[in-house]
Amino acid sequence: MRRFKSHSIGVDQGSRVLFSDYIDGGPMWTGDGPREFRFEEKFSEPYVSAPIIHISMSMWDSDHKTNQRVDISADEITETGFTIVFKTWGDSRVARVRASWTATGELPHEDDWQLY
Repeated sequence: MRRFKSHSIGVDQGSRVLFSDYIDGGPMWTGDGPREFRFEEKFSEPYVSAPIIHISMSMWDSDHKTNQRVDISADEITETGFTIVFKTWGDSRVARVRASWTATGELPHEDDWQLY
């Protein structure tokens, strides 16, 4: 469990289409074997420390003739943003994906002291 030291908690959220590889024959649609897509996402304002991220697919369009393999996660989480990581492998054919995320963490407060 993570405990926050502040009464100033922020929740940020977003949703992004990561790719539409069926349109231009991209690797998620035409490739084979391990494939990965990464996208850097920025928060609307910085947190005091790296927040907790919940990420999920809110739209997934794939070929029904192949196995559906997918791994989605948040990586490189900092106070200002994180990287969305989507992976597939084998013969999976993924046409497009939209990821939705929520970040929850401690925000700076005007009464916080900064020692230099």
